[in-house]
Amino acid sequence: MKQIQLADGLETLRRELDLGQIMALIERTARWVSPGTFAYLPLWFPEHSRKAHFYKSNWSEPQMNTSRTNGSVVHKVEGNVHANKALTFALGLRSKERTNWSCCHIWGIDDAAYQVENSVVQDPRFFSCVGNMVLLPTPLKAFTDVMSEVKIRLRVCATNLYGWHCDHPDIEQAAEDVLTWTDWTDYPSSWPKARGASYPDGTVPFSEHIKKAADRRKETIRQDLLAAGPHYPRESVKAALDYWKISL
Repeated sequence: MKQIQLADGLETLRRELDLGQIMALIERTARWVSPGTFAYLPLWFPEHSRKAHFYKSNWSEPQMNTSRTNGSVVHKVEGNVHANKALTFALGLRSKERTNWSCCHIWGIDDAAYQVENSVVQDPRFFSCVGNMVLLPTPLKAFTDVMSEVKIRLRVCATNLYGWHCDHPDIEQAAEDVLTWTDWTDYPSSWPKARGASYPDGTVPFSEHIKKAADRRKETIRQDLLAAGPHYPRESVKAALDYWKISL
């Protein structure tokens, strides 16, 4: 039997679906946080970041996981739980209202092979930042994970929409590429080409409902800084709030 030879999967996809068609799908289906929401509370969970440990009993006890395979017990770590919560709240949704939708980080370490630690989302300043996320139908998340030409257009859009770009030192070149971007080929027509020029289709307006959710989050942070248990990362939280100039 003749051995099957497969071309690179991305190249195969590009022969069937060009970049303009992919970007049109994303433009029509993406849900963006309003600039008003971002201005009111850019960072929702400064106490959490990717791979940080979870604690229970108000940050007093480690939260452990037991492996179903071998019974080993390990300290549970953050995956994308609180980034998802931040985006859900900032869009005025509840978790049950976003079935088969995925939270996609816009800024991060570009590594389609997932071999490099993503220091950007491991930074509490950027993990739950709602200007660093967009909600997409789950199947489209793969495009943002592995296609650099999609990722940079999302970053250009977010930079112009929120007037902010990620300044983490590990992605200086990626930020420079966005700030000097001039190629509008296949860039969605509703997305802003300059700061404040337009809102993308799918932008969810800032509302009283969202404001109340943000106020509840601020109050929780305020109370945790005062009274949470010994594992609460107070100094890291304070540094993240200072970075964003968030007043509680």
